[in-house]
Amino acid sequence: MMGQHADGDDIETEADSSALLDAGVGRGRANALRTCLVTRVAQAPSSLIRFVLGPDGSVVPDLRARLPGRGAWLTPTRSVVNEAVKRRAFQRAFKTKDAAAAPDLADRVAEVLRADLRQSLSLANKAGCVVAGFAKVESAIGDKAGVSAVIQASDGSADGRRKIVAALHRRHGSAISGIPVIDDLSNEELDMALGRDHVIHAALVAGVGGSGCLARWRRLRSFEGLATTAEEAGPARDGQTVSDLHD
Repeated sequence: MMGQHADGDDIETEADSSALLDAGVGRGRANALRTCLVTRVAQAPSSLIRFVLGPDGSVVPDLRARLPGRGAWLTPTRSVVNEAVKRRAFQRAFKTKDAAAAPDLADRVAEVLRADLRQSLSLANKAGCVVAGFAKVESAIGDKAGVSAVIQASDGSADGRRKIVAALHRRHGSAISGIPVIDDLSNEELDMALGRDHVIHAALVAGVGGSGCLARWRRLRSFEGLATTAEEAGPARDGQTVSDLHD
């Protein structure tokens, strides 16, 4: 049954909301779909983000869908998370006014997704799926195996980016659009992920670790409403940095 806010927004009753809670992946019906609290669209768990109540009553994201307790699911976009906070959807779903969904919950989710990307990049590096340094990246692009993605520090120089793009053009020509450019992490974040100093240029080479890293990159980009394919992310290939694109 649906109610309505004074401003006209449709809201679900407590009974409707609590029916959307579950105990997480692996603790319910096999292959069961989950329903977003806000959009009410049912999707596979891998396409949503689960939220649970922490020990202090705060609403926290559960990316792996493994934390104990009943959980609520949301479509993984910043706008949907903000809408859930605005509508007090978590309080109704968890049947408690003490469910504290912070006003900046979407920012906290974004940071968790960034940390997840950094961790996956670190794992890919340990698995031998990452090369770092301008010369090594340029060489890897020219190798027979090539690279599956180029990684550029978001605060790196436009000149270095142009040179890497030129190397991609020499190797791939018009097919350059098939090589993703990961430019969402800063120099400091890349240093942290790869365990070395002053990382501006890196690249993913073939390997399972690289595939996992790309999946997490796409999840972060999708959450922020940004391009998740190489073709859509075209401006990043013209020597622009993330800060240039947002000015």
